[in-house]
Amino acid sequence: MSTEMETPTPRRRLFVLLPLLVFLGLAGLFLAQLLSGRDVSEVPSALIGLPAPQTNLPPLEGSNLPGLDSKSFAGKVTLVNVFASWCAPCREEHPVLLALAQDKRFVMAALNYKDEPENARRFLGDLGNPFQAIGVDEAGRTAIDWGVYGVPETFVIGKDGKVAYKHVGPLTAEAARTVLLPQIDKALAAH
Repeated sequence: MSTEMETPTPRRRLFVLLPLLVFLGLAGLFLAQLLSGRDVSEVPSALIGLPAPQTNLPPLEGSNLPGLDSKSFAGKVTLVNVFASWCAPCREEHPVLLALAQDKRFVMAALNYKDEPENARRFLGDLGNPFQAIGVDEAGRTAIDWGVYGVPETFVIGKDGKVAYKHVGPLTAEAARTVLLPQIDKALAAH
């Protein structure tokens, strides 16, 4: 019986060290992200600076408002809010949307996402309607074109018809005041 230990081959050392190297690499990435100072909850949109997706959604039946048509964005700043009656955060943000609707410098439009028309009408009837146009996206395909992750989401469309800003999640009064309104002001000032 030999008491002499086998010397590990370079290949064996690599197999032993590989998991440790992968772990250290991932830990370094996470640490760099954590120390970067970026808001990790912010979801960037690939559409920023690009023309708003071609959209021509039918109106919400019984609302007496036009549907959502991207051709109507030209020449004015438009706020497009993605909402659904079944969305609890949409109820939370609704008072903020009603307050924003008092500002007549921009148009407020809606994309009603995967909703039953009677539920959407009841939602707006109970809480108030801040929108000047409401397009119905029954199947959710248009929301995919817009890069919607979930409801609610809000887009600022500039006078040039390009997406200037995207807010993911419910708008709070604070977010509207400190983030959304400055983005709207910036879009209004652009030529």
